[in-house]
Amino acid sequence: MARYVIKLGSNIVADEAGALRADLLTAVCDEVAARHEAGDSVVIVSSGAIARGIEVLELGSRPQAMADLQAASAVGQGKLYRVYDELLRERGITSAQVLLTFFDVGHRSHYLNARQTLGRLLEWGVVPVVNENDTTATEEISFGDNDFLAAQVAIMVGADRLVLLTNQDGLHQADPRTDPNAPLVDQISHPSQLSEYEIGQAPSGLGSGGMRSKVVAAEMATAAGIPTTVASGLREGALARALSGEPEGTRFAAQEERYSSFELWLRYAKPSRGTLTLDAGAERALREAGASLLPVGISGVEGDFEPGDAVELHGSGGLIGKGICNYSADELGRVAGLKSDEVEKIIGRSPEAAVHRDYLALG
Repeated sequence: MARYVIKLGSNIVADEAGALRADLLTAVCDEVAARHEAGDSVVIVSSGAIARGIEVLELGSRPQAMADLQAASAVGQGKLYRVYDELLRERGITSAQVLLTFFDVGHRSHYLNARQTLGRLLEWGVVPVVNENDTTATEEISFGDNDFLAAQVAIMVGADRLVLLTNQDGLHQADPRTDPNAPLVDQISHPSQLSEYEIGQAPSGLGSGGMRSKVVAAEMATAAGIPTTVASGLREGALARALSGEPEGTRFAAQEERYSSFELWLRYAKPSRGTLTLDAGAERALREAGASLLPVGISGVEGDFEPGDAVELHGSGGLIGKGICNYSADELGRVAGLKSDEVEKIIGRSPEAAVHRDYLALG
């Protein structure tokens, strides 16, 4: 039995006018039902609530103002989920609507709660239909057409494969919208290959992502050992082939170097609130001895953060890693570079590591 996450972009769910692609959604639910019948578990991550709201409200085009986008999502989300619910129910499958925000993913306790809920739904044989909660999201916490969300959900549920369906055949060696003859990249074995290609950032009409967000999502998932395929949802049979790992679109291989769930959450989901600059000794201790970061090894503090926030760690060669800080920016600014006995005199309590090694992700 396998566990799959399927993500549908806005331009797969709806056409350029915002009308739902009913035949395509029916075909997707047929494939989900077939996998479900075989004993597999499936999570659907679907964009398209805003696109659905735009069509219902007859807005004509995607709004720019955040309030308008949130209102359009509020109109469209229930109607979009109802389509999935009815299609799956007709096939004997119970579905569940799950709405998440970046806050839910970025805060560890909320992340663990979401993971537990999704896991229980899958145990019960339910197909979760996940979307960003656009009605409360803002520009700072947008998932970007749900590619990031899909990767995080795949990691949460321990998926065996992530499939990102888009309106392109996959990753091309150049942007096919400006270079129609750009060859398709069939396979990415290692993220280092990506530097060879021109990866577009501009989203298509109804979406908020672009190929770059899909590539980043693939990097996130493959770092967790999850093979990922970016393929066209408009091509007949593409989803079935992608789920089976057959040649289709662009396939990203799972990476041999694996990271723990906590490290992946810290790297990709927990937002950084500041930057700590380390001296050479501290950098060496972290890299070579697996030590915790003490205030004495910090030469610079930037940002506005509180205890429990994530901070980036920088050395002479740039980014060293990311960790959970035990001090506020104000406190750490006063004790940076000081030894433990001096730290205690200033803060009035027993000193602790600025970043403990158990809450640190190097890389």
